[in-house]
Amino acid sequence: MDDIEQLPAWCPGEGWCSITATASLVGKKWHPVIIHRLLEHGELGFNALQSEIEGVSSKVLSESLDDLEEKRIVSRDIVSEKPVRVEYALTELGQSLEPVVTSMVEWGDRHLEPVDEETASVV
Repeated sequence: MDDIEQLPAWCPGEGWCSITATASLVGKKWHPVIIHRLLEHGELGFNALQSEIEGVSSKVLSESLDDLEEKRIVSRDIVSEKPVRVEYALTELGQSLEPVVTSMVEWGDRHLEPVDEETASVV
């Protein structure tokens, strides 16, 4: 087993537990996008991260980052007090999601058809 810290599971011993526990981490709308951008760019400040994620509001991004930080996927580092500047980075646990997120990107590239943005709907 890896030396990476493990998260508690609410369904140990069940055959589907690993799938549902992982899905709960990356299954929220913005979580995999945040993880993907941090994998691509490394450490980013809040505004830089928001500019990398088209369509996310400040409130939703902040809540998502708080949730990912609570789950130990993202770390938050206060770089300066005045003005307050915070940078976000993936923890070792967060970085270990790289193959999962990469597989999601590859699957989407292979199986999702581009649509007209005006008529697009969420799957």
